[in-house]
Amino acid sequence: MKQVLLLLCCMFFFTMSAQKKGKDYSNILKSKNIYEINAFLRDAHPDDPRRSVLKPRVMDMMKEYIKNAHPADQKVKDMQEMLAMLRRRPSTKITFDEMNAIIKQKQIAKYKAELAAKQPTTVYTPSTAQNTFVVNASANTAIPNAEAEEFNMLMAVSPVEHKNKTVKILNSLFDNDPNSKECIVLIQNKSDCNIIVRMEGVGTTKYRLAVPAQGEGSIVIEKGQYLFTSLVCGAQYASQKTIERPIMVALGSQ
Repeated sequence: MKQVLLLLCCMFFFTMSAQKKGKDYSNILKSKNIYEINAFLRDAHPDDPRRSVLKPRVMDMMKEYIKNAHPADQKVKDMQEMLAMLRRRPSTKITFDEMNAIIKQKQIAKYKAELAAKQPTTVYTPSTAQNTFVVNASANTAIPNAEAEEFNMLMAVSPVEHKNKTVKILNSLFDNDPNSKECIVLIQNKSDCNIIVRMEGVGTTKYRLAVPAQGEGSIVIEKGQYLFTSLVCGAQYASQKTIERPIMVALGSQ
C-alpha cells in the first residue's frame, strides 16, 4: 500500500512539474498518440515513473506504424530514426551540438550528390509574376509576386557556377577551424511560396539566397552582424543575427 501511495505521489509531483512548463501531461498514460508520448519522454524528469510504461509502449506503436505504413509514407523514415534513438537513450531529445551534427551530415550527403550529378538536385516550381500572396483571406486581398524574375534568375545558375558554389559549401561543412573567417548558413523554407532571403552586413557586404517552397538552401558568408530579411508569402520577415558559427534558420513555420 505504501508503494502505491509513493508511486501516486511521484506521479502527481511530475505532473505538476510538467504543467509548470506549460504542457499538461496529466492524462498521458491514456494517450495513443506517438508524437504526444514522444514529447512527454523528452520533457519529463528522468525519474518520472511513467517513463517505464510509456517508453516501451511508444516503441511498440512506432514498430506497428512502420509495419503497416504505405511504402511512400514520408513519416516512416522519421519513425525509424526515433525508434533507433529510443533503443539507445531515454528519449529522442538531442543536444544543440547533436542537432547541428545531424544537419551537417545531411547537407554533406546532399551536396556530394549534387557534385557527382554535376547539376542541382532541387526540384522546384519557377515563380511567375501572376503568383500572388493572399495577405488578407477574409478581404481576399492579394499582391503580385514582385520577386519572381529575381528568384528564377538566382535559381538558374550555370553548371560552372553550381560546381563552384557546391565545392565552397562542402569545404565550409568540412572546415572545423574556429578561426575561419566564413561559415555556412542553412535556410529552411517551410512555406508554400518561393522566397529570397537577403543578408545585409556592414558596409557593402550583402548576400541573397533563393529558397524554393518547402525546400532548403545553403550559403557561405563572412562572419559578422547581419540583418536577415525576406518576404514569406506576403509577410515581411526581419531579424538581426550574429553569425559566428554555422546556423540554421527556419522560415514560414507555424
